[in-house]
Amino acid sequence: MSGATARRRGGAGFGIFTLVMVAAFVGLGVWQLQRRVEKHALIAALDARLAARPESLPLASAWAALTPAKDEFRRVSFTATYARLPDAMVYSSGSAVRDDVAGPGTWAFLPAKLEGGETIVINAGFVQNTMQDRAFEDRIAGRLVTGAPTQLTGYIRFPEKAGALTPKEDLPKRLWFTRDHLAMARVLGWSEVAPFYIDLETPVPESGVPRPGPLQVHLKDDHMQYAITWLSLAAAIAIAFGVWWRGQRRA
Repeated sequence: MSGATARRRGGAGFGIFTLVMVAAFVGLGVWQLQRRVEKHALIAALDARLAARPESLPLASAWAALTPAKDEFRRVSFTATYARLPDAMVYSSGSAVRDDVAGPGTWAFLPAKLEGGETIVINAGFVQNTMQDRAFEDRIAGRLVTGAPTQLTGYIRFPEKAGALTPKEDLPKRLWFTRDHLAMARVLGWSEVAPFYIDLETPVPESGVPRPGPLQVHLKDDHMQYAITWLSLAAAIAIAFGVWWRGQRRA
């Protein structure tokens, strides 16, 4: 095989490799642009749900049809009575959906009975810097459990799943590290509960603790930066190949 033939074959192989890499990077860039469009549509939909007037809580017969995609953050209003059952704490280092929550603390999760007898779990709000004090949490929950029906307004939320590094729940403290109200219900004997829980917006207790409040969704939107990165890499590889090819032709 002559040297010229070998160079041609090497150039062809390098050209194919370059074409594949450019196509892959362009594909990734276009995919990020598509993701950006989808993310903006999702942000608009969530903002609309959060700003909407409260709806009536869906009937229990419709609960099984609710999904995170179409029902997460729906604003609802209903009457319920906090049940005389053990509450639960969920540790938090801050919040991505509450601008007024920063620093460590816990969310207070309590079961409540609807007028029809169904049990729904309420995230009654944030307790700043509790140090996971069970006695303190019991006093807070005790103020809410009055036995009287209360008009509640909040947002439909769905349970989280624990990750591989999520600490295991501390049962003596009734302390969880993920918002899995279904697991709390099984362990604490809350009976069958709704497949979603409610992030409480109002009312705010006279003491201000726990502190409910309005939600604001801040979704990360870095897709344009990623698209520019991938498309820039595609352009850089194409330019590098062009420079190399020009040099080969002059040789």
